[in-house]
Amino acid sequence: MSMQMRLMDEDDIPDGMRLKEYAGWNQTPADWERLLQASPLGCFVAEWDRQVVGSVTTIVYEQRFAWIGMVLVDPAYRGRGIGTQLLAKAIEYLDSIGVPTLKLDATPQGRPIYEKLGFVAEYDIERWILQREPGSLTSLPPTTLPDFDRILEMDREVFGADRSQLLRSIHPDAPDFTLAVKLHGELGGYALGRGGTRADHLGPWVAWDEPTAWELLDEFLHRSVREAVFADVLKENSVAVRLLHSREFKLSRPLTRMYRGPNAHPGNPELVCAILGPEFG
Repeated sequence: MSMQMRLMDEDDIPDGMRLKEYAGWNQTPADWERLLQASPLGCFVAEWDRQVVGSVTTIVYEQRFAWIGMVLVDPAYRGRGIGTQLLAKAIEYLDSIGVPTLKLDATPQGRPIYEKLGFVAEYDIERWILQREPGSLTSLPPTTLPDFDRILEMDREVFGADRSQLLRSIHPDAPDFTLAVKLHGELGGYALGRGGTRADHLGPWVAWDEPTAWELLDEFLHRSVREAVFADVLKENSVAVRLLHSREFKLSRPLTRMYRGPNAHPGNPELVCAILGPEFG
């Protein structure tokens, strides 16, 4: 038996869902579709005896930097170097199309592997989880859509590259999670969210100041009717951490944002309370 790698396509989404269930992750088939649509030539699966046993995805943002995510291996096939080979395949592809900088969010287990491949730490991220009592939640009525174009403009400044196509695909699935707060007549912060298989996910969550961050968080929690809510928060953002703690979120697991190559477009992470997600950046 030997392993083979090939491009991932939409027919592989059920296998992708199987792999992410083994890992206990939150993605939906729609998330896999977004990744494949964003990078049809940059998502790969590993096969062993014609069975999909691993995955890796990439997204290129404005040719400024690329994102690597969804590095998953079937537990029955771990320890054979499959994840490392998938990662190498993604790096080879991104290098071949001239992307100068590669980024990812590493688990503690994955960080030593990425470091050997030239990735260095940028900052720490923590996943926080809120568990609520079933049957105690009621949603608020829909509101008028905020100025979405301005949200996209601000997001480009904060994230460091244009990802408007991705955010435009997320918004229709959960329009009530798209929130904005005006500050002195200008956009002072925004948030989006999406429903996952295990929880609603808050992110990106961006704010210029603490009152704006607080307003966005509470509005999101009023609009979510799921028992569980996830947020992947920048550890250095003490405001976000304090707000989540005050709303009874619990710390779940750490991640490390890492990059390889020149970090010429870091955006404005000091404004980020929570990222979009480890698979997207």
